[in-house]
Formats: sequence, C-alpha cells, structure tokens
Amino acid sequence: MDAASLVRYARGKANLSQRELGRRAGVTQASIARIERGETSPRFETLDRLLSTCGFELEPVPKTGVGIDRTVIRRLLTMTPSERAAAAAHEARVVERLPRRKN
Repeated sequence: MDAASLVRYARGKANLSQRELGRRAGVTQASIARIERGETSPRFETLDRLLSTCGFELEPVPKTGVGIDRTVIRRLLTMTPSERAAAAAHEARVVERLPRRKN
C-alpha cells in the first residue's frame, strides 16, 4: 500500500478531516491533500506522525513470498498425485499422534 492510500485510509477510520488531522499532527491541510493525491511522498517521520495521530502505526512485515523455504514445495511437485496422497496420509497419522492441548 502506498503512502497516499495509507493516510487516506487511516484518516477515514479516525473520522478526521484533512484540516483536523493537520492541526493535530502539525502538518498543513494542503500537505495532507498532496500526500493523499499521491503528488508527494512524505518523509518517514511525517507519515509515522500522521498515522499515529489517526491511531495507527507503521510496522515492518515481510513481503509475501519472501523468506519462504520452497524446497519442500519443489519436492512435492516432483511427486505423482498418488505419492502426494500417501505423504499426506502419513503426515495426518503423525498429527493424530501429537498430544492434545488442554483447554
């Protein structure tokens, strides 16, 4: 998601006008309008302050698909459908033997 969408979304969820968000965050309404239109990219500190004022925070999360070990996927794709079914049945038996959590 880009900065424009983030600010627009957070401001909408906080039910704030551009003017009120600007007043609370110390940013001009015109700057917020330019950010939301995608005409300018805010500095990290400004984006963080705008989102924080709306009750949100920036959080680094891994990109989808990054850091995934694909070796198991590749191995499974080399198997025939019947081999995959047999492997799945084996894994199901292993899971059944795991101790149950008490609620």
